[in-house]
Amino acid sequence: MPASQAAEKLTEGQPPLAVPRATVAETQVGRARPKAEFKTISYSNKFPRHPKSGERSVTHMLIRLAKARDVRLLSELIAASVRGLQAADYSAAQLESALRTVYGVDTQLISDGTYFAAEETESSGEPLLVGCGGWSKRRTLYGGDQFAGREDSLLDPATDAAKIRAFFVHPAWARRGIGGMILEACEAAAWAAGFRRLEMGATLTGVPFYRAKGYVELEAAEVPLGDGLTLPIVRMGKRALDLGRGAKSW
Repeated sequence: MPASQAAEKLTEGQPPLAVPRATVAETQVGRARPKAEFKTISYSNKFPRHPKSGERSVTHMLIRLAKARDVRLLSELIAASVRGLQAADYSAAQLESALRTVYGVDTQLISDGTYFAAEETESSGEPLLVGCGGWSKRRTLYGGDQFAGREDSLLDPATDAAKIRAFFVHPAWARRGIGGMILEACEAAAWAAGFRRLEMGATLTGVPFYRAKGYVELEAAEVPLGDGLTLPIVRMGKRALDLGRGAKSW
């Protein structure tokens, strides 16, 4: 389907739910700083079992803005997520090349205050990073600091779509609602900044998740990785005209 036709299919987004606070158990990613240092946006709630896996979703999760001090742990989390969750959709050569040239921490998002970290605190008594994701007011659609195709000029909320960026969840905590909580935080923040449309460059692994959240496929793309390799992705979008209705500001 041509991108122009796909754009007409963009559906109106639903008002974002309040951002949940939940706990996840121990992960290999490592530990962050004490919770008292974090500016948080959260609440407590219970989640049902996943319909396919039967796993119970997290019951307490802390969603906070990522900080520069998190970069090392975020890098470890991204690598674990890519290798553990995307292997069914990409070859090992594609994934390792993408980790070198595309996937990674975008420190501009952290500087802009638009990147979130998901933490578990209950199982070990100390915060552990288990997920991350953000949104952007800049033109770059995907890629960490090392990606050569970055374009960091600012978007116009009146005409442009905010970008949903760099979502990763540790494999041990996949399909437990963590990505959905981060996405709700991003959508609410983008709405508060004046954006009424959202788009992303989704991995093949992420397409079903984003489709379930109201995003539609706009066009397929191939990210060059070098050595003759490419990384197939899908540009997806959502018209979020009602995104801020009833949403709490934070």
